[in-house]
Amino acid sequence: MPVIRHAFVLGAGLGTRLRPLTDTLPKPMVPLWNKPLLTYAFDHLIADAGTESFLVNTHHCAGAYATAFPEGCYRGRPVAFRHEPVLLDTAGGIDNVRDWLPADDSFLVYNGDILTDLPLAPAIGAHERSGALVTMVLRSGGDLPNVAWDSATGEVRDMRDALGSAPKLPRYQFTGLYLVRSGFLRFLVPGRIESVVMAFLRAIQAGERISGVLIDEGHWSDLGNRSGYLAASAMLAEDAAFPRYGRAADCIRVSPGVEIAPSAWVDALSSVGGGCRIGDGATVEACILWPGSRVEPGARLTRCIVRTAQTAGGAAVDRDF
Repeated sequence: MPVIRHAFVLGAGLGTRLRPLTDTLPKPMVPLWNKPLLTYAFDHLIADAGTESFLVNTHHCAGAYATAFPEGCYRGRPVAFRHEPVLLDTAGGIDNVRDWLPADDSFLVYNGDILTDLPLAPAIGAHERSGALVTMVLRSGGDLPNVAWDSATGEVRDMRDALGSAPKLPRYQFTGLYLVRSGFLRFLVPGRIESVVMAFLRAIQAGERISGVLIDEGHWSDLGNRSGYLAASAMLAEDAAFPRYGRAADCIRVSPGVEIAPSAWVDALSSVGGGCRIGDGATVEACILWPGSRVEPGARLTRCIVRTAQTAGGAAVDRDF
């Protein structure tokens, strides 16, 4: 199996599209089947890339990471955190961890707000063979197809139509996964707050090879908003084989220790966190109940999300508590 030993996972965003759920948690730490979203990225990287070391950048509610990983490790692999008092965006985030990145080896960057089990081996293999500074993982479908990729050469020619250099090439979705050689760091501007896309474009203009690999296998979800969050939770219920790299023991739809009244009804798409209490006659359909939440007797909830220590009651559809 091709191996990428180091991975930088982006965890510093504000999670504005997922508010109020992210008022007290960074988006990569929201629970998905009673397991932080971030740990699905770790599991994926361990299984598919053999990753041995993780670094996560932090900003909003940074203490949540320390609480979740008090010993600074996950499944025996070290997990380090780098705080950004001022948000640096994706390029600035990478520049801020130069001292941690391997000087003579490739590393993998992984957006912390996605859930996917797409196979990584094809991308790692292509990256090793091509010698490209960056290899981006692409998909045919998605909400933001803005990468102009030449399938004949494997090269990315443009992004966001910023260069105007590839009007006839089809557009693909960038997954937020990419492999990087240390030589790419020279296209980052120290101290500048900007998207890594700008650095990609500078490299392309300089004649450097920025490659793409199309991987349509497996599932890929962007949990940028509540509909994506609910859809990802339902996907776990609807596809018993997802994620393909195996479900960890702590990926559980209904946690032990919940109190569900005998007359209450919880459907098979809903997840229920530890310590939840669901009262008499309540119905819970396609909902996500965080640990320590409460559903009042007689409540009728559909596609609702109830945060820790919050109480949901009455009839509600597509509401956050």
